Amino acid sequence: MQRENNTTVPSATTPRIRHRKRSNEVIPEPSKANGGNLLVNDRNKYKSMWIRTHSTVWMIGGFALIVYMGHLYITAMVVVIQIFMAKELFNLLRKAHEDRHLPGFRLLNWHFFFTAMFFVYGRLLSQPLVNTVTSDKFLYQFVSSLIKYHMAICYFLYIAGFMWFILTLKKKMYKYQFGQYAWTHMILIVVFTQSSFTVANIFEGIFWFLLPASLIVINDIFAYIFGFFFGKTPLIKLSPKKTWEGFIGASVTTIISAFVLPDAC
Repeated sequence: MQRENNTTVPSATTPRIRHRKRSNEVIPEPSKANGGNLLVNDRNKYKSMWIRTHSTVWMIGGFALIVYMGHLYITAMVVVIQIFMAKELFNLLRKAHEDRHLPGFRLLNWHFFFTAMFFVYGRLLSQPLVNTVTSDKFLYQFVSSLIKYHMAICYFLYIAGFMWFILTLKKKMYKYQFGQYAWTHMILIVVFTQSSFTVANIFEGIFWFLLPASLIVINDIFAYIFGFFFGKTPLIKLSPKKTWEGFIGASVTTIISAFVLPDAC
């Protein structure tokens, strides 16, 4: 009986074979770690180039059409771009949980935005707008009245927004509300400071708007071309497909274009 008990002990104490769980982490491929994301190593780069070329032609064509239509249409394009910029910046520090307790608070941001737009563009576009609507008597009187009382209207619009902000203050939400109020005004300064100079340049001569815009387009296109054919050295981790070759090639091309384009025009 003792021998039988001894024979059963090893079977009971025999350690179980444990299978190691497979890790869910994806092991990076050697090619990607060494720059596999670059356009030079992309197998579908020619398909991607065709798609980008097609969209670029349409975008440049639309831009050329707007420039051909004149000053006010270019200004309208700048305004649309501004609205999308402001929308992205407003959402940058937005907190959905706090916004649920503040109905209509987002609308206040846009009130300040359009007040600032009316203040900036009302001064810059007063004379061009009057000259544009001279054929329509009602519109001419309306625009003339807006220009005449421009500063007073801006003042009352801002005071109305400030009172709106004060009346919507809630306990335990002061820090968030004042933070959003300050952030809104910083956005207005950033957006309208640069755009006011852009619009002023448009009415001083479309060339002064067209030249920097063309240089941006040239820089973007040649950064892609040089990166497509020669890019092998990653530039920044934030954008894996950006390369030093594309950056340097685009910089040199843009500098040369800055000297060539004014003489060509």
